Amino acid sequence: MKIAGLIVGVLLLSGCAGQAGVPWLAQATPGACPRPDSSQELGLNMADELLADGRPHASLAHLEEMQDNLIQVRVRKAKVLRLLGSSEAEPLYRGLLGTCMGAEAEHGLGQLAADRGDKVQARQHLVRAARLAPTDEKIRNDLGVIYLEQGELDKARFEFLTAIELKDDRLAAVNLVTLLLYQDKWQQAADLVSRLGLSAAQFSEAQARAEQLKPGGAQPPRSPS
Repeated sequence: MKIAGLIVGVLLLSGCAGQAGVPWLAQATPGACPRPDSSQELGLNMADELLADGRPHASLAHLEEMQDNLIQVRVRKAKVLRLLGSSEAEPLYRGLLGTCMGAEAEHGLGQLAADRGDKVQARQHLVRAARLAPTDEKIRNDLGVIYLEQGELDKARFEFLTAIELKDDRLAAVNLVTLLLYQDKWQQAADLVSRLGLSAAQFSEAQARAEQLKPGGAQPPRSPS
């Protein structure tokens, strides 16, 4: 299996990444979310497709046609508003804390904190999100980015590897290459690129981010999750 081979290779190259004291214990969310009916599901899917196509304003318009009492609508609204830079995103996310969408709320609040440069708050929210949804590769990747920016490289590697194993995550793979380049482990980074089949453009992106993370470099931009 490609991923299994990748992990063995990375462990041989970089050393075994441990949990570094972070208690990755799954915590149950308070109850399951109510299932949308077929009509609601259609509207949610349409909003998701529009957002994936790079049309966040249209996605928000479709969500505004739907009932706000549906929690799946509120969490999507919060995400779209965050991507649009609206201050309305944070109260929406906070209103979802303690619900069946608690992990998504913590994730969104963590992303908002990271966007405004508050890495302490970002880390707190993302650690809680990972405890609530330990198999969400996007959360694990974003937590890894915060660890990387704070210089906790072993923890960052652990999160990126977890995200890659969970869903062969491309963004986490590029971030892991970034980590290796930041450590000046060029051969290991090249081997990883080859194993994963990353493109030259993705390698260049990782190289640019690694340089930006070094002293005197500009803060690298985050890709939206």
